[in-house]
Amino acid sequence: MRVPTDAELLDAWRAGDRAAGRQLVDRHFHSIHRFFHNKVSSGVDDLVQQTFLACTEGRASYRGEASFRGWLFGIAHNVLRMHIRAKHGETDSSMKSAFDLGPSPSAVMVAKAEERLMLEGLRRIPLDYQVALELFFWEHLTGPEIAQVLGVPEGTVRTRLRRGRLALEEQVKLLASTPADASSTIDRLDDWAASIRARVDGMRPQAGDG
Repeated sequence: MRVPTDAELLDAWRAGDRAAGRQLVDRHFHSIHRFFHNKVSSGVDDLVQQTFLACTEGRASYRGEASFRGWLFGIAHNVLRMHIRAKHGETDSSMKSAFDLGPSPSAVMVAKAEERLMLEGLRRIPLDYQVALELFFWEHLTGPEIAQVLGVPEGTVRTRLRRGRLALEEQVKLLASTPADASSTIDRLDDWAASIRARVDGMRPQAGDG
């Protein structure tokens, strides 16, 4: 049986097919939950709900010129910025890090020192860099999709990814107990990112829970 595309589900949802809407939300629920997980200390489920509520209310505004995932993560990014502004009075995410804004969220049960170093390192770099790197490492978004999410030119995305990776490597070196842990983390960032993604997914609630 052929699986409908995001665009087809959205068209059906717009036409009044609520089951298609639920299927579309279910398809992307876990990605949006991951997006918030390592950035806020609490209230992840509320932010996920706000994102999909905004998606529901604004679904007519999606015109299909770019990817649906990019559009949806763009909504999540705006929700995150509004949350930070409301809770911390912060509007500039170019310098502040998730570590500056609050304590770590509920810890992922990591088994490897490298996973811990990557998670902690990501939270200590500027939030703009963290967002770009996590979209790249965990969600496998392309440069144009990340540009769509962040509302910046693709060249800016490339700069943030490059600078973010350098900043992450520097934090890993500062946090590591041994040079070997630092080297292992930095040399295999893609592998540790995949491992952490699997662990975060293992903790996730189901769509509609709570």
